[in-house]
Amino acid sequence: MAVVIVGTLDTKAEEIGFARDVLAAQGAGVHVVDTGVMGDPGFEPDTPASDVAAAGGESLETLRESADRGAAMEVMGEGAAAVCQRLHDNGVLDGVLGLGGSGNTSVATTAMRALPYGVPKLMVSTMASGDVRPYVEARDVMMLYSVADIEGLNQLSRTVISNAALAMVGMVSNEPDVEVDERPTVGLTMFGVTTPCVKHARAWLEERGYETIVFHATGTGGMAMENLVREGVIDGVLDVTTTEWADELVGGVLSAGPTRLDAAAETGTPQVVSTGALDMVNFGPREEVPEEFEGRNLHVHNPQVTLMRTTPDECAELGRIIGEKLNAATGPTTLALPLRGVSMLAVEGEDFYDPEADAALFDALRETVDDDVDLLELDTDINDEAFAEAIAERLHAHLREAGRAPE
Repeated sequence: MAVVIVGTLDTKAEEIGFARDVLAAQGAGVHVVDTGVMGDPGFEPDTPASDVAAAGGESLETLRESADRGAAMEVMGEGAAAVCQRLHDNGVLDGVLGLGGSGNTSVATTAMRALPYGVPKLMVSTMASGDVRPYVEARDVMMLYSVADIEGLNQLSRTVISNAALAMVGMVSNEPDVEVDERPTVGLTMFGVTTPCVKHARAWLEERGYETIVFHATGTGGMAMENLVREGVIDGVLDVTTTEWADELVGGVLSAGPTRLDAAAETGTPQVVSTGALDMVNFGPREEVPEEFEGRNLHVHNPQVTLMRTTPDECAELGRIIGEKLNAATGPTTLALPLRGVSMLAVEGEDFYDPEADAALFDALRETVDDDVDLLELDTDINDEAFAEAIAERLHAHLREAGRAPE
């Protein structure tokens, strides 16, 4: 077992050395990557800061001369990511442990996010009690709050660092003693307002031998699924809930970014894509909805979440964007349209029922998609069991065609 420690040996050598010693006492191999820029290391690392800087595209001397801490952290983050990827590829990295404040938290977690899912990644950080999304993004990065600043060893810092090191030893030295049945895997996207559809489709697929992974379409959920598609973990995609694109277009808080829907298209992964929850944009508490949206159709989902109905113009643009994404697909692709409502709130009698907006969405999709995109239209709402079974069956057919279905 080999653990890589990423840290700044010009400022945190004592703490990093202590973590190294705890790991070594447990029989772990340790490789220290120095990401310090301004000073000399407190002890000799296995990968010096000059090598990290070079892997990031700059010389250490240039970074020191510029004295631009922000730019230096960006270079060292990219360099640490390249170094850790190389160490993992060469079998020298089974897990990564980082220690630091805001600077090395940014650098070390950049390296962690570059590694595959399943590689243990643990960051001991002064920043771990706040908003950790910039550090974690959509990867399996664990954050441990240091409680006190990582500045010298004391009874508190020794305990926290020891716990982190021992946790890392446990992760890299043990395999789960659980029988795993390797089956073709389908990724599904879900929101509360599309849950019945996804639950029924998931059950249908599992009955036919698939393993399913459901992603909550909250921005990071969509990003995580895209990452796993690119890594080859997911064999097929049932993208029921594409709502993250509404947030990306209109300015909501749950965007997955402009590359959402790219991974399956570029990798040729079989996919069935629908329009789940494109009737809504997500914001926080009602009082935090931007002033520019006052007067819009708002629905308070709970005290922390306020939903806003998309307009016909916004729906038309969403249709064009998603249609173009599907046109780029290199594998079997179906666009599935639930003509009686794209969420629980968009059906007749509910707050977001708006036939004009739905028609704008569907018309734009029909006009945009190419003939080689399979079009499936059902006169049901998205949560009807008939719709769920139809889209699951269509994906099953695509996976059989691609040789990815269960035997």
